[in-house]
Amino acid sequence: MSTYYVYILASKRNGTLYIGVTNDLVKRVFEHKNDLISGFTKTYGVHMLVYYEQTPHLKSALQREKQMKWWKRKWKLELIEKHNPEWNDLYDGLI
Repeated sequence: MSTYYVYILASKRNGTLYIGVTNDLVKRVFEHKNDLISGFTKTYGVHMLVYYEQTPHLKSALQREKQMKWWKRKWKLELIEKHNPEWNDLYDGLI
């Protein structure tokens, strides 16, 4: 059974946010951090993994991503602050 992740990247504390889904969090964040993917995160320098959650189902991960993308910015910041009040880059703890 696979594991899927919904994750939030930030450019800095309270900075630009990006929400995504993947089944390989370490690889995907590495790609973002090293600008291997053209697009939003490369353009805006969004490289810090500040939040993630996991689920065994792709459908629930995609639904959660969609839900979070529609949230008000304040709610996203509150979610990050609740689980990562120091806004640490969680990537180092994954590898």
